Amino acid sequence: MSNMRIWGKVFGFLFGLMLSKNIFGALLGAWIGHKFDKGLSFDFDALNQKNEGQRQQVFFYTSFAVMGYIAKADGRVSAHEIAFANAYMDKLGLDTHLRQQAQDAFNEGKMAGFPLDEELNKLKKYCYNRQDLMLMFLEIQIQVAFADGELGNEERTALHRIAKQLGFSVSQLDQLLEMIIAGAQFNQNRGSASQSTSKQQLENAYKLLGVNASDSAQVIKKAYRKQMSQHHPDKLVAKGLPPEMMEIAKQKAQDIQAAYELIGKQK
Repeated sequence: MSNMRIWGKVFGFLFGLMLSKNIFGALLGAWIGHKFDKGLSFDFDALNQKNEGQRQQVFFYTSFAVMGYIAKADGRVSAHEIAFANAYMDKLGLDTHLRQQAQDAFNEGKMAGFPLDEELNKLKKYCYNRQDLMLMFLEIQIQVAFADGELGNEERTALHRIAKQLGFSVSQLDQLLEMIIAGAQFNQNRGSASQSTSKQQLENAYKLLGVNASDSAQVIKKAYRKQMSQHHPDKLVAKGLPPEMMEIAKQKAQDIQAAYELIGKQK
């Protein structure tokens, strides 16, 4: 039984005893407090459940809407960006209803006058004190910006605006950009046996973890654990990541694990 469900009885008992000066009044107060506890517990649990559902809805909508905003940042939505958005929906295995919601959000995001700051502020409100969730959101948008293999000035400006609104510094974004690029290349070249690719894979593995080849095994292990904690699928879902988007976190965690294992073989 949680503390939230006993304080009514405790205060009711003490208040009843204070007023009546006898055990019967105290018991009556405890009974009234018990009724209050039951009502408070029900309302509190229902409110938590409602907020969790709203948080997931806001994250889902904002993710795809901002995808559309970034895709249109340079004035036009390229075929690569449209293909990326569709592939993203395929990867998540969205049903017809959710896919339509994602497409509608994407289309709203690329419309002139899309209220970017307003939508990001709403996301911050629902994901308050959930930095790992904000990090995942920003990583998703960086992947969209690189959908065509390059990052234009307009897209970079859009990413800086989004990062700043979410509380990330310029240096944090720049490091994240490098890590995302390295992660994409690492995932793309995984399994290749050529020597040149193996060297590049090792470099990408270090960048993916945000470390240098000269760092000690202890520093690298600490970075690895931090990244795995930040991208743990179950933790992110518990913090508000829509279950439909868990596949993104799973893929990221797999890349982090593979990068750490590759580095371990070379150390």
